[in-house]
Parts: sequence; structure tokens; C-alpha cells
Amino acid sequence: MEIKWLEDFVTLADTSSFSRAAELRNVTQPAFSRRIKQLEDWLGATLISRATMPAELTSAGRNFLPVARDAIRTFHGVRETLRPSQDADLIRFAALHTLTVTFFPRWLGELEKAGAVFNTSLIPDRGGIEANLDALVGEEADFFLTYAHPEVPFHLDRGKFSSLTIAHDRLIPLVASNVLIGGGLQPGRNLLDQAIAQPRLTVPYLNYGFNSFFGVALSRLLVRRKPFRRRTVHENTISAGLMNMALTGAGVCWLPESLARDEMETGRLVPASADDGWNLDLEIRLYRHTEKRGRKVEDLWRTATRLLEREPA
Repeated sequence: MEIKWLEDFVTLADTSSFSRAAELRNVTQPAFSRRIKQLEDWLGATLISRATMPAELTSAGRNFLPVARDAIRTFHGVRETLRPSQDADLIRFAALHTLTVTFFPRWLGELEKAGAVFNTSLIPDRGGIEANLDALVGEEADFFLTYAHPEVPFHLDRGKFSSLTIAHDRLIPLVASNVLIGGGLQPGRNLLDQAIAQPRLTVPYLNYGFNSFFGVALSRLLVRRKPFRRRTVHENTISAGLMNMALTGAGVCWLPESLARDEMETGRLVPASADDGWNLDLEIRLYRHTEKRGRKVEDLWRTATRLLEREPA
């Protein structure tokens, strides 16, 4: 068994697409498929249902996914512990998966334009709020990059940790221009509004679950807003995986505007409601330990602070 097989499997679970997962893993799709099959042969169990589109985990696959994530974290943690000292100048970030795709590269570019270049490493998203925070609290990471919203409190000692709000985003309900409901395609635009007006209409729903940041935020939004009938057809803690499902017409999901902007501009994804009350305004925050760390860590914090001071009010 090879660690890359586990990483392939987790990527496939996150994206629900063999082609997209192969692209992210920088291999051809046939080679990627062979590696997934090798993992299944080694385990003696089928992890992926090939009869569905997009790809779905079997019962064995769902049971194995958290084991695979834990194994990857363990091996990478050991590697970091044993890494030679020349890598000591790497600044370690724990970050939500979506931010590593949409925000982190652009933000590092802004820091570089400000005259500061940093060597960085990313700790994989651990799938839950507390698990990601533990990377910072346990000093596996120098910084934690996360979304923030008043309805999703972080249990951090303010005397020990500081934060900067370095950007903003929105979580908005989106759906494909046509969505599959009751065996037929229906227009997706303003589907939530239709469901509220027609109580018998059941909306197919793409869910984050209850452990992820967005899962917690949405559970509270849905409680305080007017109810509508919904049926969870797919669950994934990773926004990019849910977006890929939404693009097939599988259902409604809430997505960060920064992630879905291109799909919205092309019309492949459309608003599921005309009511802005279904949107959530988000902060993007950078957390760190209050006490001083290494020079590189302090330099990055000062540069990030200067960038905010230059922004117009």
C-alpha cells in the first residue's frame, strides 16, 4: 500500500469526479483509476461505485474515508517532525480547503508585491472546526487561515491568540440552471423561493454535514429562516466537491462566492433565491499565537497588518 493511493482516494471523495481528481493529482485519468483499483485490491473492498455519475463512495468507502484522512495526517506529521533543519524557515499554515484554492495563493502574491517573500507549507484541511483549530493550538501550525461568522464561535483563549480580518467573502445558495427533481429537469433559478411558495416541492440539497465550518453556519441559518422541504442527496465537507455535484444538476448548495464566481459568470450556476437573507457575509481571518515566534512569522504578521492599513476605508 502506498500513501499516494490514500491521497488519491481522499481527493476523489472530495471531488466526486475521476477526471477532476486525476487533474488535481497531476496524473492521467487511466493511471489515476488504476491506483484507485490497486487500493481497493489491497483492502479487498470496493470503495467507489462506478455505476453512478458523479462518482459516489460505497458503504465501505464511507467507512474507510476517515481512516484514510487520519493515516495521511499521521504520515505527514511524522514527515514534518523528521524533516531536516533546512526547512525550518517554512511558515506553517492550517487552512480551510476552500481558502487554499481561492484565497491563499492570491494573498501570498499580495504579500510579495509588498516586498516580502515567504516560504510556506500547508497542513491539509482536517474536515472539522475543532480539528483544524487543534493544529494551531497544538503548535503544528504557525497560523490558522479560516472563514469566520458571528454564529460560528471559535473556542480560543483571546489572551493567547490574536487574529486579523484580512478579507471578506459571501456564502450564497446556488444551483445549476436546470436541476433534477422528481425524475425531470426544472429551472434552478430561485428554486428556494419556489419551495417556500409551494410547500409540497422538495428541494434536493447538497449538505456540508454538521462538523465543518459551513455546516455549522448553515444549520443555524436554516433554523432562523422560513422553512422549506429539502432532501439531502449528497454530503461533503469540501466546497469544491459540492460545487462539482451542483454543476451536474444534483441540487442546491451554499458556496463561497470566490469559489463559484466563474461558474456564475458563465451561467452554469445561478442564484437559488432572490432573497439576500439567504446569504451569509463571511470574514477571512488569520489567527496566530499572541506570544512572539520566529522572525519569519513575525515578518509575515507585520506585512499582513501593513497591507490592511493601506486599504481604503
